[in-house]
Amino acid sequence: MKVLITAATLPEIKPLADWLEQERTDGKEIKVLITGIGMFSTAYQLGKHLAAERPDLAIQAGIAGSFRRDWAIGDTVLVKQEVLGDLGAEDNGQYQDLFDIGLWQYDMPPFTHHHLINTLQRLPAGAHRLLQGTGVTVNTVSGSAPTIARLEQKYQPDLESMEGAAFHYCCLQENIPFLQLRAISNYVEVRDKSKWNIPLAVQNLNNTLRSLLQEL
Repeated sequence: MKVLITAATLPEIKPLADWLEQERTDGKEIKVLITGIGMFSTAYQLGKHLAAERPDLAIQAGIAGSFRRDWAIGDTVLVKQEVLGDLGAEDNGQYQDLFDIGLWQYDMPPFTHHHLINTLQRLPAGAHRLLQGTGVTVNTVSGSAPTIARLEQKYQPDLESMEGAAFHYCCLQENIPFLQLRAISNYVEVRDKSKWNIPLAVQNLNNTLRSLLQEL
């Protein structure tokens, strides 16, 4: 079984990368791809890799901000669907995405309405035990009350990242089974990094990744 593990930055999956160098993977061929931060870099690096080699399963892993306060910092979430949060136009103070203004059509492949939905049916057993939610992907991490309110009102997301939608888009277009895992490092609020806990999020994310890989 060929498995591709992809992340925006190496520190997010460094514990897993170190573990893979030391442990046997029982016949699984596991490769790590660091794409860089953001949708452009993710789409380019992932597209380039998939053109040369096709995995049986692709996993994107990283940290994320949570809109939900009932989820704890450090929780790992399986992202079931993604939406683009800032690709569109402003019209008299109102944000409209490309579907709203008619440049894209609802339900045009690989979108379902305006979401990029993971259609994988047979999940690893451990994935069923995870929280599941909706991600919004943005070019600028939200740090102001008006931006946060706009995203919550329009898309009702659970998590925010800078790469998730690009990953979903590439895998859906190429018909490659995939999972996106995000560990919560902070809440989406007016920016205050003193409240973040990246080490805890990275630790929990990598523990989850290792458990899932052992189940495959």
